[in-house]
Amino acid sequence: MRRVSLIVTGRVQGVGFRYATKMVADKVGVTGIVRNLLDGTVYIEARGHDKAVAKFIQTIQNGPSPYAKVTHVDLTELATDKNYRDFAVTN
Repeated sequence: MRRVSLIVTGRVQGVGFRYATKMVADKVGVTGIVRNLLDGTVYIEARGHDKAVAKFIQTIQNGPSPYAKVTHVDLTELATDKNYRDFAVTN
Protein backbone atom coordinates (compact mmCIF):
# COMPACT_ATOMS: atom_id res chain seq x y z
CA MET A 1 0.00 0.00 0.00
CA ARG A 2 1.02 3.56 -0.67
CA ARG A 3 -0.33 6.91 0.54
CA VAL A 4 0.66 10.25 -0.97
CA SER A 5 -0.30 13.89 -0.82
CA LEU A 6 -0.29 16.08 -3.90
CA ILE A 7 -0.49 19.85 -4.17
CA VAL A 8 -1.50 20.64 -7.72
CA THR A 9 -0.75 24.04 -9.26
CA GLY A 10 -2.12 25.57 -12.46
CA ARG A 11 -5.64 26.17 -13.74
CA VAL A 12 -7.18 23.71 -11.32
CA GLN A 13 -10.04 25.57 -9.66
CA GLY A 14 -13.35 26.33 -11.33
CA VAL A 15 -12.75 23.80 -14.12
CA GLY A 16 -14.22 20.59 -12.65
CA PHE A 17 -10.83 19.40 -11.44
CA ARG A 18 -11.97 17.99 -8.08
CA TYR A 19 -14.86 16.01 -9.58
CA ALA A 20 -12.71 14.70 -12.41
CA THR A 21 -10.13 13.70 -9.80
CA LYS A 22 -12.79 11.74 -7.92
CA MET A 23 -13.79 9.96 -11.13
CA VAL A 24 -10.16 8.98 -11.75
CA ALA A 25 -9.74 7.79 -8.17
CA ASP A 26 -12.87 5.66 -8.37
CA LYS A 27 -11.75 4.22 -11.72
CA VAL A 28 -8.24 3.22 -10.62
CA GLY A 29 -9.30 2.17 -7.13
CA VAL A 30 -7.71 4.65 -4.73
CA THR A 31 -9.29 6.26 -1.68
CA GLY A 32 -8.66 9.68 -0.16
CA ILE A 33 -9.73 13.29 -0.44
CA VAL A 34 -9.45 16.27 -2.77
CA ARG A 35 -10.07 19.90 -1.81
CA ASN A 36 -9.41 23.43 -3.02
CA LEU A 37 -6.92 25.52 -1.09
CA LEU A 38 -7.23 29.27 -0.60
CA ASP A 39 -4.09 29.97 -2.66
CA GLY A 40 -5.69 28.56 -5.83
CA THR A 41 -4.05 25.14 -5.66
CA VAL A 42 -5.71 21.78 -5.05
CA TYR A 43 -4.75 19.40 -2.23
CA ILE A 44 -5.12 15.63 -2.72
CA GLU A 45 -4.47 12.66 -0.47
CA ALA A 46 -4.61 9.26 -2.17
CA ARG A 47 -4.17 5.77 -0.74
CA GLY A 48 -4.13 2.43 -2.53
CA HIS A 49 -2.01 -0.28 -4.08
CA ASP A 50 1.27 0.94 -5.56
CA LYS A 51 0.24 0.52 -9.22
CA ALA A 52 -3.14 2.21 -8.65
CA VAL A 53 -1.54 5.20 -6.92
CA ALA A 54 1.09 5.49 -9.68
CA LYS A 55 -1.64 5.50 -12.36
CA PHE A 56 -3.62 8.07 -10.34
CA ILE A 57 -0.59 10.38 -10.03
CA GLN A 58 0.15 10.10 -13.76
CA THR A 59 -3.42 11.02 -14.64
CA ILE A 60 -3.42 13.99 -12.24
CA GLN A 61 -0.14 15.26 -13.72
CA ASN A 62 -1.76 15.19 -17.16
CA GLY A 63 -4.87 17.02 -15.91
CA PRO A 64 -7.98 14.89 -15.30
CA SER A 65 -10.35 17.61 -16.49
CA PRO A 66 -10.35 18.80 -20.12
CA TYR A 67 -10.34 22.45 -18.96
CA ALA A 68 -7.60 22.02 -16.36
CA LYS A 69 -3.97 22.90 -17.01
CA VAL A 70 -1.59 21.39 -14.48
CA THR A 71 1.72 23.23 -14.30
CA HIS A 72 3.23 21.58 -11.21
CA VAL A 73 2.55 18.71 -8.80
CA ASP A 74 4.29 18.65 -5.42
CA LEU A 75 4.31 14.99 -4.30
CA THR A 76 4.89 13.85 -0.73
CA GLU A 77 4.96 10.24 0.46
CA LEU A 78 2.92 9.73 3.64
CA ALA A 79 2.64 6.98 6.22
CA THR A 80 0.03 4.43 5.18
CA ASP A 81 -1.60 4.31 8.63
CA LYS A 82 -4.61 6.45 7.67
CA ASN A 83 -7.55 4.70 6.01
CA TYR A 84 -10.31 6.22 3.91
CA ARG A 85 -13.60 4.52 3.14
CA ASP A 86 -13.81 6.07 -0.34
CA PHE A 87 -12.58 9.07 -2.31
CA ALA A 88 -14.32 12.30 -1.30
CA VAL A 89 -14.53 15.83 -2.64
CA THR A 90 -14.35 18.20 0.34
CA ASN A 91 -15.11 21.91 0.82
